[in-house]
Amino acid sequence: MTKLCIFDLDGTLADSIEDLACAMNHALSLHGFRTHNTGKYRFMVGSGILVLIDRAAGDDERYCPEIKAQIHSAFNEYYAAHCLDNTVPFAGITEMLGTMAHNGVLFAVNSNKPDVFSKRIVKALFPQFEFAEIWGKRDGCERKPAPDGIFGITKKLGISLDETVYIGDSDVDVFTAKNAGVRFCGVSWGFRSVEELKNAGAGYIADSPADVLSFISR
Repeated sequence: MTKLCIFDLDGTLADSIEDLACAMNHALSLHGFRTHNTGKYRFMVGSGILVLIDRAAGDDERYCPEIKAQIHSAFNEYYAAHCLDNTVPFAGITEMLGTMAHNGVLFAVNSNKPDVFSKRIVKALFPQFEFAEIWGKRDGCERKPAPDGIFGITKKLGISLDETVYIGDSDVDVFTAKNAGVRFCGVSWGFRSVEELKNAGAGYIADSPADVLSFISR
């Protein structure tokens, strides 16, 4: 029986790619680096901001730890002011969460997005719901695909791994679920492809939030 659903945030609950792209492009251009179109960022995000910076700027010969730190600071400043400009829930997500709440299923977030941004975005997009936990990237905890977030959430809530499902849109999410030893449900509407999910070992991929409900009721 599923008692807890833990969701990835970007590409799973929230369509946030435009705001992420705008923030990174702002930081890159501020330091004279080449920017990228929004579509390209779909394949750069998912492993945290520091990895995103590496992917966006790392092929420039000027790139170094000092420049990375400056880009990081510029990104954070811009994203703090603009992280909700265009970010919205994917279609059907609000209804899905409402059904889970009605059925007594707890839901939480485990994201590689910094903890402060994860909390702010979830609370802004879903003010009508009480998430059991919102776990973004925190100091002292390894980022996904390490299972730290899933272990921390389940321990705090007193729910076993057997009663937990992890839901996400990328290979990082598949590997996170495997490393934690929990069931995984992929989603096809996110930033990455169904092929990526299957190649990573996803056994089930939902084409709609209603399909997620079907999976957790098994």
